[in-house]
Amino acid sequence: MSEDKAAESVEPAPAVPVSAPAEMNSIPNGKGHETGEETTAAAKTPPGDTTELEIVPNSAQNVRSEDPEANLAESQEFLSNMEDKKTTRFTDFEGKTSFGMSVFNLGNAIMGSGILGLSYAMANTGVVLFLVLLTVVAVLSSYSIHLLLKSSGIVGIRAYEQLGQRAFGTPGKMAAGIAITLQNIGAMSSYLYIVKYEFPLVIQAFLGIDKPSGEWYLNGNYLVIMVSISVILPLALMKQLGYLGYTSGFSLTCMVFFLISVIYKKFHTPCPFLDFTFNRTASVTAVTNDTGYNPACIPKMVNLNSQTAYTIPILAFAFVCHPEVLPIYTELKNPTKQRMQHVSNISIVVMYTMYFLAALFGYLTFYGEVESELLHTYSRLDPYDTLILCVRLAVLTAVTLTVPIVLFPVRRAIQQLFFPNKTFYWPRHIAIAFTLLTLINMLVIFAPNILGIFGIIGATSAPCLIFIFPAVFYIRIVPEEEEPMRSTPKILAACFAGIGFLFMIMSLSFILIDWTSGSSKASSGH
Repeated sequence: MSEDKAAESVEPAPAVPVSAPAEMNSIPNGKGHETGEETTAAAKTPPGDTTELEIVPNSAQNVRSEDPEANLAESQEFLSNMEDKKTTRFTDFEGKTSFGMSVFNLGNAIMGSGILGLSYAMANTGVVLFLVLLTVVAVLSSYSIHLLLKSSGIVGIRAYEQLGQRAFGTPGKMAAGIAITLQNIGAMSSYLYIVKYEFPLVIQAFLGIDKPSGEWYLNGNYLVIMVSISVILPLALMKQLGYLGYTSGFSLTCMVFFLISVIYKKFHTPCPFLDFTFNRTASVTAVTNDTGYNPACIPKMVNLNSQTAYTIPILAFAFVCHPEVLPIYTELKNPTKQRMQHVSNISIVVMYTMYFLAALFGYLTFYGEVESELLHTYSRLDPYDTLILCVRLAVLTAVTLTVPIVLFPVRRAIQQLFFPNKTFYWPRHIAIAFTLLTLINMLVIFAPNILGIFGIIGATSAPCLIFIFPAVFYIRIVPEEEEPMRSTPKILAACFAGIGFLFMIMSLSFILIDWTSGSSKASSGH
């Protein structure tokens, strides 16, 4: 039975000798308190001294004291107090967000600009290999969320950085905070890169301008700044993540429209397609084999080349929602581990289905001609196509509305790292959001290409947040009395962390080799 269920079903044991002040101090997210102080003190306490150990609920030292039942009761009391007191640190809006809104928010966090690179990934792996990789990453992501929720339930903490603090002290807290910040800044940069690149094309097509002559409203840099100030900043200033459920639902609706349009265009686009931009057919038009089929229009089941190195990082990046899981869990109505796991599983299954269909039909439309950014490939068909124009607007809307969702965990991480003892303060809340958006706009204006963002960020911070951190936090936080080090769950978690390290090393190696060879599309600036 999981700890969070125990917290609900078992009444606090009055026999546990913890005073009221000690209970308040033991709350990890309590105001005016730095989590880890008692943990550090307990680590320095000799095993025979149980007075200090009792202040640290469910720590490894506590569990090893003489009376296991008292320890269990103490942890149950601790968790009950966490629920009863509704201790708030970054928000005073807890437990009000419905199940459906939570699915929308988490689904929106998963579904970002990553979907635009998946057809390119399929072209460089083949249909079967892509499906296998996508399935593996989706299952591993769900397992990783299970590890996070289990660790969170045991210690009563719903902040990624504080799990790091409980597991490894300040270094763990710093590592988690930095990884979340890098990962989500990379994600927001990729979203705004799409705004910078696509918005001018949409306006240009809408106004029927064939050859731009330097109009300011067709300058992507200006448009990114305008969108950031007028749309993203007001949403990012919301006090609670739950308020964004409506915009997340609308964002996902836009992506469903994108998916339907991709499927529709597959059946209305000849192969090989006519390149509108250069008014010529693709170079492979005249090449046919003995059967009369154009080999460029036959899908490859398995395909390995130098660009395959980008596929796994792009897929991993596409499923990263882990920084958002615990904030959404915090605001979920009637929060239990099982309920939040259901939110996660539904979100992952829906996104998995949309990812595969969008990748498949995008690939079957353009085959080997598909580019790393799918919408750009459609613009080569006919930049004035009404449906494509609407698709571009839908995707622009979707990724713009995703940025505030992704910004919340970064602001929370900054709060944890630099203002751990502070209560909610509007000027700081606004200043962090404004500073982050300014930094991201700078990155987007000077970023070379979208593939480089996907590849590098996906190969570094994504493995940490999906594989390594949840596994090592789980191993350190779950008491050995409950699960010994050689128990199956902890062995699986250790293997999970090992997969993360291997994945990070291999992905970075492949990308560096690819770059140094000079064959990378990312290096050539396409």
